[in-house]
Amino acid sequence: QVHLAEFGGTTVQAGGSLRLSCAASGRTFSTKTMAWFRQAPGKEREFVGGQSYSDGSTYLADSVKGRFTISRDNVRNTGYLQMDSLKSEDTAVYYCAARDGRWIARRQDDYEYWGQGTQVTVSS
Repeated sequence: QVHLAEFGGTTVQAGGSLRLSCAASGRTFSTKTMAWFRQAPGKEREFVGGQSYSDGSTYLADSVKGRFTISRDNVRNTGYLQMDSLKSEDTAVYYCAARDGRWIARRQDDYEYWGQGTQVTVSS
């Protein structure tokens, strides 16, 4: 069992940067593929990016590629989402998720573990 909790959401100006953290409980975090999703008001939850536990490879959605970076620290049981060059359309509740498989799934149904979400607001 893995429990996830996101931290770091706040209001930031357009063009700014923000780093979200996803703290995981339990000793099995290092064998979980993790991902970030987001949900804007009135929209469906969408995949932002993920990182496989097996080789550390990452995959980012086209909408954030080149601006966001995903990383993890297995010693601290923490995942990170570094967000740069933020835009107003990045405003959303951001969720971290984890799954037992090695591949980076883009469907939320493929993830067994979820955090409660953290609000990111980008002001223009």
